Amino acid sequence: MKTRITELFGIEHPIIQGGMHFVGFAELAAAVSNAGGLGIITGLTQKTPELLANEIRRCREMTDKPFGVNLTFLPVVKAPDYPGYIRAIVEGGVKIVETAGNNPQKWLPGLHEAGVKVIHKCTSVRHSLKAEAIGCDAVSVDGFECGGHPGEDDIPNFILLPRAAEALKIPFVASGGMADGRSLVAALALGADGMNMGTRFIATKEAPVHEKVKQAIVAASELDTRLVMRPLRNTERVLTNAAVERLLEKERTLGADLKFEDIMAEVAGVYPRIMMDGDMEAGAWSCGMVAGLIHDVPTVQQLIDRIMAEADGLIRQRLAGFLTA
Repeated sequence: MKTRITELFGIEHPIIQGGMHFVGFAELAAAVSNAGGLGIITGLTQKTPELLANEIRRCREMTDKPFGVNLTFLPVVKAPDYPGYIRAIVEGGVKIVETAGNNPQKWLPGLHEAGVKVIHKCTSVRHSLKAEAIGCDAVSVDGFECGGHPGEDDIPNFILLPRAAEALKIPFVASGGMADGRSLVAALALGADGMNMGTRFIATKEAPVHEKVKQAIVAASELDTRLVMRPLRNTERVLTNAAVERLLEKERTLGADLKFEDIMAEVAGVYPRIMMDGDMEAGAWSCGMVAGLIHDVPTVQQLIDRIMAEADGLIRQRLAGFLTA
């Protein structure tokens, strides 16, 4: 399948594996790229630029296909060593970067000078237009359904994607609620050039997370996510568990007096305990509503092959069939 996204990134299928904290390691990124999609290493999961450089080398040993690095620009007082991370990306020969969080404008000239294509994650049309205006090569448009941070506008993809298609000139992919061939065909029909999957890729054989995490996603329905940190305007969609319900109770009880310190036990530093140790009650972890569409744990190759076969069948048979009536 050829779209503006496959052309831009030199990939076979318009499927991107988004950056995910303590999930986007070399094993998963390489598996996605080898299967014809675009694998992404999560930059800030690696605690130093040197560790990221090593992770890029590991990925390079596992695939000769294009892969990218996610770099999230956090609104924190003590920022990570972003110049060091970018140096590791450029010196590692990576040609695709997925940016997220704060405006990446100050980093774009250096990345573009090194021949790096930048796709920025956005949760609104206005942010997507800003990304286009500052020179991003593509955007990932995240609807309200998505795991992680859906923004504060609460616009689902059935509205957000056609609005993005109306407004943008650069290519964009749909993110949030993406799981299968139906998702891909729907995203293309709504104007996107491909799709970005997060939660669906966690439930694969190659995802380097604890088996309990994968089984939690398979067991979950579309009703099992919650929105946390909304009072702090840092909304995150997570899979419910005892820690999440405890966090929500604090939000209800404290109301306008809620501070980040009040919920630190449920959100700070919990990812290694969950993703690596399988401690499913340790805290809040990102998961999309799409969990309701995830029923198995295939290999990445099986998943992507299935998605593309399903998409091909939908386009050539079901949709084309409507036109012959």
